[in-house]
Amino acid sequence: MRFGELEGDVAGAGDDCPPVVLLHGLTFDRGMWAPLRRALPGRRVLTLDLPGHGASPRRGSYDMSEVAEAVHGAITAAGVREPVLVGHSIGAVVATVYAANHPVRAVLDIDQPLLAGPFGELLRSVETVLRGPDHPSVWNKLLAGMGVEELAPEARALLRSSPRQDLLLGYWREILEVPAAELREARTRQLAALHRAGSAFHHLSRMPVNPAYAGWLTSVLPDAGFTVLPGSGHFPHIGQPDAVAGIVVALSEKDDEIV
Repeated sequence: MRFGELEGDVAGAGDDCPPVVLLHGLTFDRGMWAPLRRALPGRRVLTLDLPGHGASPRRGSYDMSEVAEAVHGAITAAGVREPVLVGHSIGAVVATVYAANHPVRAVLDIDQPLLAGPFGELLRSVETVLRGPDHPSVWNKLLAGMGVEELAPEARALLRSSPRQDLLLGYWREILEVPAAELREARTRQLAALHRAGSAFHHLSRMPVNPAYAGWLTSVLPDAGFTVLPGSGHFPHIGQPDAVAGIVVALSEKDDEIV
């Protein structure tokens, strides 16, 4: 179905439970959420193809603020209000930008530091390649480090990736062009907006986060939660959907005591 300008699927009524919106990572599509959707029976779940991905049309710009507003249009068109917003990888950045401007019950960030850090340094070091004909090589090297081999073969089939140059350059524009200090200030303002709104935030990762990063995050969001789920690489929502569903349910109840 088309919701606003984005293609998506909605399932479940879940009138007694907060709705859930799922936002995939860069180059992938909404099909990756099938295991988590099955692990959330009885809840209204909206999955969307981000702009330029899957069946959603391309845009001239993929700035995070514009992508977040496209997501807001789709969420509004679907009749979803104050969802638990689950974002994987770049989808978690979109979710955070969205939540700074629109009501959400909670944000679940799946394996995505909100500060570019060493990843930003890496991207800037290969910017010339990204802007040239060999741009897929950058993505292929990153994909090789995402732990896809830790997933079962049938799970790997959900990872349909389209590393088009317009997507890589568009969604990574701010990392490539915005100074790290300026980007940190923007993320701090966005998280502060979540804190003022009383929206919960939880970071799920495959390995413990850097202590300095955790310190920054909790300095802005003192109640932010952290969970480590090894064994599924960059894709715990595919490899361990029941565990991720448990976090989603806890966040929908604004329960910070997540194990």
